[in-house]
Amino acid sequence: MDRPRIAVLGAGSVGCYLGGHLAEHAEVTLIGRPAVLDTLAGGLTLSGGGQPPRTVPADRFAVATGPEAAAGADFVLVTVKTAATGAAARQLAAVGGGAVVVSLQNGLYNTEVLRAALPGRTVLAAMVPYNVLQSAPGTFHRGTAGAVAVEQHPAAAGLLAVLARAGLSARAAGDIGATQRAKLLANLNNAVNALSGLPLREQLGRRAYRQCLALCQGEALAAFRAAGLPVARVGPFPAAVTARALLMPDAAFRRLAAANLRVDEQARSSMWEDLRRGRPTEVDNLQGEVVALAAEYGLRAPVNARLAELVHQAEQGPERHWDGPELLAELSAVR
Repeated sequence: MDRPRIAVLGAGSVGCYLGGHLAEHAEVTLIGRPAVLDTLAGGLTLSGGGQPPRTVPADRFAVATGPEAAAGADFVLVTVKTAATGAAARQLAAVGGGAVVVSLQNGLYNTEVLRAALPGRTVLAAMVPYNVLQSAPGTFHRGTAGAVAVEQHPAAAGLLAVLARAGLSARAAGDIGATQRAKLLANLNNAVNALSGLPLREQLGRRAYRQCLALCQGEALAAFRAAGLPVARVGPFPAAVTARALLMPDAAFRRLAAANLRVDEQARSSMWEDLRRGRPTEVDNLQGEVVALAAEYGLRAPVNARLAELVHQAEQGPERHWDGPELLAELSAVR
């Protein structure tokens, strides 16, 4: 499979970033909304990730707005928002074919939804560890580091190979569920970042915001323990140690972050981008999943529940930026 046929269903920031890299080594079709695809008429620009910006000419990839463009693909990379997973699954079922379907989405249960709608098809879970932001029309900026994790399976070999040829670090994950739970812990910061209105590096550099994240992660870790669900180590430290490190004084945390986290000055969360562009967020599939899992095991997750409420208020407007101590006081009051 020298040049596999790859369809990216839900080509937003992450989908365009991955598809742009893969276009040099595969036949790539980006399937998404006209609002995004119309900006690619002059090519697709990739930046960040420790590399100089480069533009992929528009003739190196195809674009489409309908799922029928996935027909005949070897791989379909699903990058739609979690709330749209059910619709995407039904669309792929109608298209048919034998493509390997790979979920590269936030949240924990997208693969189950896809498998239920696509019986007999190979559906794999995957995890994109880094932040990607549409920094300008047609420009997609990667602000953080890490390797894409793909569920260990013989059918993943071709995708891992082309990711490697494209210069995208990728690995097979034996326990992809544990890896997804680790990503969920990190993604609990998306809501904090979105409400702060700050770039990620600046927000994470302020202890009060990190304390908000630590409260969210503490509730999630308690729920995972109650459910007997392990969490993978995807960074320099185990998840519980990372949660405690968030409480370090600012100067010490910044030294730790500079050595290990590699967050550039442009990075912001996808939830910040959603609020800025007036789109629904994925907070119910991040904080909301913690609340639901905790309740299943007789626990409470009031901090995550309150943070979800604040994000839903922000979705309705007007825009409000919470400073760290103010947000921490708000969340601490519900514990």
